[in-house]
Amino acid sequence: MKILFFSVTEDEKEPVAHWSAEHHIDVDTTRDPLSLATVDRVKRYDGICIQQPVSVGAPEVYRKLKAGGIRQISTRSAGYDAIDLEEAGKNGIVVTNVPAYSPYSVAELAVTQALQLERHIPQFSRRIHHQDFRWDGLISREMRSLTVGIIGTGHIGATAARLFHGLGARVIAFDKYPNEQLRTVVAYQPSFQDVLRGADIVSLHTPLLDTTRHMINKETLALMKPGSFLINIARGGLINTADLIDALEHHQIAGAALDTFEDETMINQDLSGQPLRDPLLGRLIAMDQVILTPHIGFFTTTSVKNMVEGGLNGVVDILTTGTSANLVHI
Repeated sequence: MKILFFSVTEDEKEPVAHWSAEHHIDVDTTRDPLSLATVDRVKRYDGICIQQPVSVGAPEVYRKLKAGGIRQISTRSAGYDAIDLEEAGKNGIVVTNVPAYSPYSVAELAVTQALQLERHIPQFSRRIHHQDFRWDGLISREMRSLTVGIIGTGHIGATAARLFHGLGARVIAFDKYPNEQLRTVVAYQPSFQDVLRGADIVSLHTPLLDTTRHMINKETLALMKPGSFLINIARGGLINTADLIDALEHHQIAGAALDTFEDETMINQDLSGQPLRDPLLGRLIAMDQVILTPHIGFFTTTSVKNMVEGGLNGVVDILTTGTSANLVHI
């Protein structure tokens, strides 16, 4: 068995090599993502493993995968919106993901961002950069006096809820399928709009689906408290970026922390000195009430190891048994 591992990072190379030696399976790596430009490379392999924020590409990519003998795509991430599930199904390709590589890695970033926003760390940092050491206008609230709203209480959202609860916050939440084990930690609300109305901090933990795309928009942002903060470490497409910028500029909300963007073609690239393709991102960067990180919620040693192993195990599951516990239903 031979596996082609797309979009490898330096931090993944060691766990890939360890898994390969442990399982006696050849794994070749490439820094390139799966795309129309790279799909022909799969012809020498039995299976593939990917992780990429950008789309796999047009229907021709899936036809070429089928022609190359590939019958699965394993994404070493919880999200799978880069994959066109309909085209995969048409070409007899099954998809697996890694739904729970380390909920703590992402949830801890949500808490980190919430604390930084509430303590005005971006504004203080910018002031100090200009040798301005005043406190004026930047008094903070304590987490135990706040209500945190969690949208989506799957593995990551549930972990975030417990962490916020541990800091003393009141936690409210919305999920179409409430987690009964969280009832002692969160107060579930009838709708996500009710969470927006009641929370001082809103943290998004829902997948990107047709029903959730741009769920945060002009109308829903208007429901939030003027002093509230929005955190998105899930998927960039959950937020209409232009509407968020407008809400920030007009002080409808106090700030935002974004680990994901609608356009993530720049992720993990050094674009120093180059013009940004996305003018909206440039406007966010200029705001001192906004924290931006380049999709690093997963980026811990534990998560990377689990994602590599989970992704490669998904390939083996499909090739040897035809199914997987982490099968994404098409």
